[in-house]
Amino acid sequence: MHSESHPPLRLAWTVWGLGAALYIFGFFQRVAPGVMTTELIADFDLTGAELGSLSAFYFYSYVAMQIPTGLLADSWGPRKLLTAGALVAGLGSLCFAFADGLFWACTGRLLIGGSVAVAFVAMMKLSSHWMALKHFSLASGMALFLGILGAIFAGTPLRLLVSSFDWRPVMLISSLFPFVIAALIWIIVRDDPQERGYSSYAPATGIEEPRVGVIAGLRQVFTYRNTWLLSLAPGALAGSVLTFAGLWGVPFLTSHYALSAPLAAATCSAMLLMWAIGGPLLGSLSDRIGNRKPVYLVCCAVIAAAWTLVIFLPELSLIFLIGLLMMIGFASGGIIIGFAYVKESVPSNLAGTASGVCNMGVMVGPMLLQPAVGWVLDSRWQGTTNAGTRIYEAGAYRAGFSLILIWAVLALICLALTRETNCRQRP
Repeated sequence: MHSESHPPLRLAWTVWGLGAALYIFGFFQRVAPGVMTTELIADFDLTGAELGSLSAFYFYSYVAMQIPTGLLADSWGPRKLLTAGALVAGLGSLCFAFADGLFWACTGRLLIGGSVAVAFVAMMKLSSHWMALKHFSLASGMALFLGILGAIFAGTPLRLLVSSFDWRPVMLISSLFPFVIAALIWIIVRDDPQERGYSSYAPATGIEEPRVGVIAGLRQVFTYRNTWLLSLAPGALAGSVLTFAGLWGVPFLTSHYALSAPLAAATCSAMLLMWAIGGPLLGSLSDRIGNRKPVYLVCCAVIAAAWTLVIFLPELSLIFLIGLLMMIGFASGGIIIGFAYVKESVPSNLAGTASGVCNMGVMVGPMLLQPAVGWVLDSRWQGTTNAGTRIYEAGAYRAGFSLILIWAVLALICLALTRETNCRQRP
């Protein structure tokens, strides 16, 4: 029951929203290279594998920061963590914008990925202190939706800006955003409402329960079979969307379906939007029927079937192709089910560790697939170029995208071997 001493809802959402602003910026940077492939290849004289690696450097540090982020959120507090994250994200963005070679461009991407990785955990920690429990699930769902909106802005709007002003000035201006966020977070955000004179929503416990150490927790969660399987599977879903919409979709659609760059970027943005829509709808469906496994399995089966058609039917009509891509985006929203599934598969005191491991598995997908597809494209390149940019044959893209299909099939096998939780937390 709400007390008058609790913080006003407007203030609570403002505090949460400043953390969300960094999360939005992170999603924007995650997929931005996908609409600047031509410019990046020309500017840095990149091969396909090098372009894939440049984009994937974001994911390398993002994955590495998943477990440390939880510890830092507890020791530093969300305010310091978010402020530091925003400042480093700004520095990384400046490094990327001014990079005079591949090394500094990769360094910038590495700084951005590691810094924005703190946003989600810090946002959820703020939610548990500033918001009533009934608003917590809404905050979780809104986080993904807003993040995808950031990714959508990195589609057609970014493509049009890059076409008009070139990529460096646009990236330079965007780098100011995290510095503004850092200042606002430091001024407005507090770790707990008590620092503003309000009552906290965080549960008060007289005696602090003993906590499982990081190494011990990791050892324990990996004794449960579902942890392994549910950490290997989601890379297929995230990889499907972020490898295509986040990097290779625009050059594929422009070179083999004659779409203009803005229209190709819009198609990739629509795929991301379907991902955002699919998440809450598929998660709600799983809750409603009281099972995780069948919905998650169907999602992976749809992704595998759709990629099979995209890869092995090269003469698809444009409408049918776009329909398949939208289907892949929507079905990839099933990734949300995996977080609930893995949390329920271990004892409650290990749920946070299991979720962190699962999230690492999510990001491993695009981290490996983006450069791997680029490597395959390079291996099948016929030497054709256009204004210094490599042009890859349709067969090269079929071979590259086959890696996504292989992971989707492996995900199906992993999910088939999981044990259903029936939406109940393991005691």
